[in-house]
Order: sequence, then structure tokens, then C-alpha cells
Amino acid sequence: MSLPSPRLTFLLIFLGCTGLILTGFYMQYVMHLYPCPLCITQRVFIVAVGLTGLLGFFFNPGSIGRKIYGVVGILFAVLGGSFSTRQLWLQSLPADQVPACGPDIGYLLDNFPLIDALSVLLRGDGNCAEVLWTFLGISIPGWTLVAFIGLVIINLWQIFRRH
Repeated sequence: MSLPSPRLTFLLIFLGCTGLILTGFYMQYVMHLYPCPLCITQRVFIVAVGLTGLLGFFFNPGSIGRKIYGVVGILFAVLGGSFSTRQLWLQSLPADQVPACGPDIGYLLDNFPLIDALSVLLRGDGNCAEVLWTFLGISIPGWTLVAFIGLVIINLWQIFRRH
């Protein structure tokens, strides 16, 4: 059995990220688990990794281009993973140390300068510390971190593969 081509691997990265985003929408609109600011930030980075994979699929770059796309995909995945880690840290805090809950994203964007709204998105608040769902004892940001780690590994493979 041969391994998938670099182009097909970029497509698989895109499809995997699409599946992650669709899962997030299912949790939001069917399970009514509304995303907190850090969840939204993680979604942005999943989309960024997915779009990088889609561009890699469409442009089908040579060896150097494949490495560039791989590095960009890793950068986005590591940044996204850092926000997953931040949320896991917030979820691990004792109740008396959890930051206060802030307003929802719509209110922030409507009533505050963009830089202030982005600051809340990147920092998180008390809403981000709430564990709404778990599977095998791991919360949503934990599974998102696992996905980001997987995306880093696949992009590393794209960088170091021979063909």
C-alpha cells in the first residue's frame, strides 16, 4: 500500500479541518453548546490550517513549496493549540480563581473597539472555564488540542517526506 501523495495529503488536512468545524457547528446548533471566546479563536486557527491545506491541494507545490505550506500549517496549528492549552488551564483553576465572565462576542464587537474585543477573544474569560461536554474524560479544548497536535504531525510529515 502506498502512502497518499503530498497533494492528497493537503486535501486530507483540509477535509479533516472541515470535519472539525462541522463538529463544532453540530455542537453549537444541535447540542446547544455555545462557543466561548477561546473556542471561537480555536475555530479560527482550525480554519486557517484547513485553508492552508486547501491552497496546498490546489497549487500542488513542489518540494520547497510543500515545505512552506507545511511550516505555515504548523504555525497555525501551534498557535491554535496554545489557545486550547490556555482554555484547559482556565478549566483546571479552582472556582475562586476563575476570571469573571464577560459579555458575549456580539456585544463586544458592537460596543468596544476591535482591539479590545480581540483582547478578550485571545485571553478568554470565565465562560471559557466552564466544562460543557466531555468524551472519555477529555473536554472540548482537550480534544481540539489533540486535533492540533495531529495537524502538526501531518504537516511535519509533509515537510520531511521524500516525494
